[in-house]
Amino acid sequence: MPALSLKALMADLGRFNQLKVLYSTPHGIYLDGGDHGEILLPTRYIPSGTQLDQMLEVFVYRDSEDRVIATTETPLAQAGEFASLEVVGVHRQVGAFLNWGLPKDLLLPFREQLDQVRTGQKVVVFVMLDERSDRIIATTRLNRHLSRQPATYKSGEEVSLLIINRTPLGYNALIGKKHLGLLHENRAGAVLQPGQEVRGFIAAVHPGGKIDLSLDASGYQRVAPLTERILEVLKANGGRLDFDDDSAPDKIRVTFETSKAAFKQALGALFRQRKIRFTRPGIEWVDVSQPTADDWQPGRGSR
Repeated sequence: MPALSLKALMADLGRFNQLKVLYSTPHGIYLDGGDHGEILLPTRYIPSGTQLDQMLEVFVYRDSEDRVIATTETPLAQAGEFASLEVVGVHRQVGAFLNWGLPKDLLLPFREQLDQVRTGQKVVVFVMLDERSDRIIATTRLNRHLSRQPATYKSGEEVSLLIINRTPLGYNALIGKKHLGLLHENRAGAVLQPGQEVRGFIAAVHPGGKIDLSLDASGYQRVAPLTERILEVLKANGGRLDFDDDSAPDKIRVTFETSKAAFKQALGALFRQRKIRFTRPGIEWVDVSQPTADDWQPGRGSR
């Protein structure tokens, strides 16, 4: 049989696979795992109406007894993916264990930790198949798993960011879960947490490949959509908001997904357009279609 066909029969550990149903037992059904042999899909995971010889999409991994097993549950990440996972326990001889959405927690060995982690902490990891043990593990040594393709981003381009950690300069972040960038402290606008996913923008791509990030677009590109967003929220809240240019940066970030500097700039634009007034505290929507006491009307002299 050609090598390509053999590869198609192999079950990839740590990933979803299309496997053929071979036979059923009181404990579940067995699937054709190729080189891994027959793989059990326990009864509680069998989809209703499953038939012999049917192809099922299942996730293949090792259970707590180190047996290759299948499930129809969806983990938080597959092998070959980056993810933010919570540390649920630490074994002083083995490493940390992470919740990845399956009954058996994911091991983060000590040798794969750049910095020691603690229970309850969220860490950004790369999930991979360990060649030494043929087990699925996690690593915080991310650089070796970044895309080898040169970054082709343009300044001002909107991107998805996954915050990795804080540094003296700001925050390291994964761009589209492919490349590494630096979000400088003065461009963050609020305290961010490792594992937090935010929208961001490319601030600059340097000749050496280093990438600077921002949480705001620049100039009019930033202000125009934000003013519309503020007006939408104002109208949805009866024309009043408790936000103004004295509001806390983290509250602004949560509600409007922008920095305080950009928010103040947008408020200034709305005020100059006479679409809002400041109530100190807060702001109020001004319906420009309705005349006010200060508007000139026919037959009334100016003041």
